[in-house]
Amino acid sequence: MWTVRNREAAMPPSSAQVTAAEISRIAGVTRATVSNWRRRYEDFPDPSGGTESSPLYDLEAVRAWLASRGHASAATPSEELRTVLRLRAQSGGGTPEGLLLLVLAAAGRSAEELTAATRSPDADLAARAQRDAASASGAVPAAEAVRFEADDAAVLRALYTCVRDEGGQTALGVLAERELEDSAASGTYRTPVPLADLLVRLVPGSPARVLDPACGSGTLLTAAARRGARELYGQDALVVQARRSAVSLMLTAPDAAVTVRAADSLRADAFPGLAADAVLCNPPYGVRDWGHDELAYDPRWAYGVPARAESELAWVQHALAHLAPGGHAVLLLPPATAGRASGRRVRAELVRSGALRAVVALPVGASAPLHIGLQVWVLRRPEPGGPERRSVLFVDTAADPATAAGRGGTAVTARTRGGSRSASLDWERITARALDAWRAFAKSPDTFEGEPGVARAVGVVDLLDDVVDLTPARLVRASRAEVDPAELSVGVDTARQNLVRAAKSLARTAGDESWSAAGPTAREWRTATASDLARGGALTLLRTQPDSARTRAQAADGGTGGGGGTATRSVLTSSDIATGSGPTADPVGPYDDTAPVIAVGDVLVRAVASADGPMVRVAGGADAGALLGHHVHLFRPDPARLDAWFLAGFLGAEENIAGASTGSTILTVSPGRLRVPLLPLEEQRRYGEAFRHVHELRAQARRATRLAEETARLLAGGLTGGQLLPSREAAEAGGRGGDSPR
Repeated sequence: MWTVRNREAAMPPSSAQVTAAEISRIAGVTRATVSNWRRRYEDFPDPSGGTESSPLYDLEAVRAWLASRGHASAATPSEELRTVLRLRAQSGGGTPEGLLLLVLAAAGRSAEELTAATRSPDADLAARAQRDAASASGAVPAAEAVRFEADDAAVLRALYTCVRDEGGQTALGVLAERELEDSAASGTYRTPVPLADLLVRLVPGSPARVLDPACGSGTLLTAAARRGARELYGQDALVVQARRSAVSLMLTAPDAAVTVRAADSLRADAFPGLAADAVLCNPPYGVRDWGHDELAYDPRWAYGVPARAESELAWVQHALAHLAPGGHAVLLLPPATAGRASGRRVRAELVRSGALRAVVALPVGASAPLHIGLQVWVLRRPEPGGPERRSVLFVDTAADPATAAGRGGTAVTARTRGGSRSASLDWERITARALDAWRAFAKSPDTFEGEPGVARAVGVVDLLDDVVDLTPARLVRASRAEVDPAELSVGVDTARQNLVRAAKSLARTAGDESWSAAGPTAREWRTATASDLARGGALTLLRTQPDSARTRAQAADGGTGGGGGTATRSVLTSSDIATGSGPTADPVGPYDDTAPVIAVGDVLVRAVASADGPMVRVAGGADAGALLGHHVHLFRPDPARLDAWFLAGFLGAEENIAGASTGSTILTVSPGRLRVPLLPLEEQRRYGEAFRHVHELRAQARRATRLAEETARLLAGGLTGGQLLPSREAAEAGGRGGDSPR
């Protein structure tokens, strides 16, 4: 139950308190500005709690002080919802499971209905919310009866507003984030959308019935729904994740039959009789307490009882047990699963029976845990009397440095837990490598030729040795001797020439001195927020509307928006901005005829702050006509008042992005809070030319880095593989450089 109170007997709630960071979000300023206010203004509210280093302030006193100085709230609806939830928990409010039901119901309402709800008196609002939540009862696993009261009005208004302005998925994410914090759950990582899409596409055909026994937030099942799955089954040990997954799937796939349960799939299988067309799974890794002793005689272990250290092989067999004959399972697993000695017997039986069809190695950073290169296992439940499987496919996408260098594809940013290393992955190339090899192999396993150093079919007999090591890098690398020395030499020479040209271009760009010192002190200027500039008509702020009843209905009708033409357009994504590529050729998800169309001169800003690649891009001719991606903000300047490159340079400044970002692990950029100096147009253009030069310098540096990595990989591979020989001149030059070893 959300809240049950006895008004007479209840203790008065504690005063709502906010941190300095929350004050900065409310006011739309940086935290440094809040600190400055505290020092300069004697009437700034005194701390009402907290500690000397982390003071807390009375929310109403802060709002009154801001209002007296004309500071209206600049917080986005999702930020307001996040703050209200924290304050609600601080004053003894209940869990947000009832609000999850409300998100599901509210997402089906029109913007006018949601606006009317936010304007209702407190008691009427609570009664309406209770009716809305009741209309969605039964959808959320393990949810209790919901009851709202007038005291819940603040959080209800914030939720309705967030759903109206930012969509049900955003509101759902805020609620799940709050509940995960309260439950102290760890290890809950979302599978990146490009990776989820790859896993689904590795399943042949269009499976109608799909199961994910460790569904988390539902990313894999959502990807399956985009590919046409009509029956979605999910289970997760964390109740909050099961609830989140259920609501998310009902929002994104309203026409699919969704069934989600909250329990440990290995110990308490919620679907014992289910035979699915496909099983997709990103299971928990390295779990020793998975039920080894109590499940020793479980009928799912058709390929051998997994060792205590092999929970991943238990998930593999659980997936196979839930497949109809001929059905496919695709699992994301750690690399140790392929070679640990304790799993040798189970691996051998999976290979011998023909159940294991392919293992695909991914680059480091593809998904959490980010410090290791994960692997994708593709399995098929053998059909009685089916054909004998004589080989297994191995693909090493990590062997190609272009997949980690953003070569014209869709990239996604991945950062290590410590934040010291990051890499942009070319998902377009990773996906193409994996799918091309898998489809060719599946079509004709016995005649599959493979690609040296990338893909190879290995015979079952060759795999069944003393260790049964299924590591793709080891097995694919063994085929490099097949590379023709003359062809490799030509490839190395071409790569080297491209690198030399790129290095010369980078040197020319870096040698251009287009700046000078400002003087003894840094220049200062008056600034305005993007919201202020938009209100004054200097620019227009646009974004792609979040999911709504209208877009979901259009997606169900084929993904077109009335006119039917937008489904064929490309989409420019946040990842395209990070890598300088795109627009993405294939839109994913509903884009109706209200989605903004990018024009030359638009300034595009990524919605999630990250140090991996540029945050901002000025749209050129290649971008014109593409649709705006869901996680990109579009700033359309009036060219008579704002220079596009000047605007892009200051919008993308590190301090500006940091001051306009909120969140903890994921930093979301609030576009209206970004600040721009107020300068004459002629001076803007001078800055704009300098920022254009900076952009070109970054682009040239990325290209040179990629070509250097590619050239080094080809040279090292050719020398170690025997296709290339070091020149006599190089050896003699090296000998003249010092004494020979004796």
